[in-house]
Amino acid sequence: MPTPHISAAPGDFADVCLLPGDPLRARFIAERFLEDAAMVTAVRNMEGYTGTYRGRRVSVLGTGMGIPSTLIYVTELIQSYGVTSLIRVGTAGGIATDLDLRDLVVVSGASTDSNANRVRFGGFDFAAIADFGLTRILVETAERRETTVRVGGIVSSDQFYHPRPEFLSLTRSMGILAVEMEAAGLFAAAAEHGVAAAAILAVTDMVEGDEGLSSDERERTLDELVIVALEATLEI
Repeated sequence: MPTPHISAAPGDFADVCLLPGDPLRARFIAERFLEDAAMVTAVRNMEGYTGTYRGRRVSVLGTGMGIPSTLIYVTELIQSYGVTSLIRVGTAGGIATDLDLRDLVVVSGASTDSNANRVRFGGFDFAAIADFGLTRILVETAERRETTVRVGGIVSSDQFYHPRPEFLSLTRSMGILAVEMEAAGLFAAAAEHGVAAAAILAVTDMVEGDEGLSSDERERTLDELVIVALEATLEI
């Protein structure tokens, strides 16, 4: 039955779901890449679709920005709709100096300045790591496509405009590749409920400097990011 934030009927979601932050990107993915895609939810304009990709049933749902919003949708997908594989297809700010715009990062783990996972883990620091099997599929899929990806750690921050001036130098000194706002929460929720979660991100701006893609470019010009994720679903 529908949840407070998802109006889909039972069975409307596939067992695997791609999770962009932007609901308009969810619509774009459904319209551009899926066959027979149908909208299954649009509560609060957070659009979700289910269709097929090369015969494989796949869903895509926007999560909004930040860990709290992501946790709402991920929890309801798992508990009420039986989704067992969740792949974040998102954007990130590049921190590593050898990353460029549109480079792809497959996330091995996500550090965070959020307190959400400590609350979930009884006050302890939870190691928010991606599911190895699902991550390996993403990397191997990219390799078959001869698509270069970086694999490593990122940071999921509650602060888009970070108030700490040392944030960039600190994260860079610890080998962090990029920053976004959702993956650490996704990985923890998946671990709690015993399902698989992974993330593949496109670098759409650089934390240091003025380089960046427009909002329209972020929505519509990251095809390889989506194709790698969709091709990976064929192995799940």
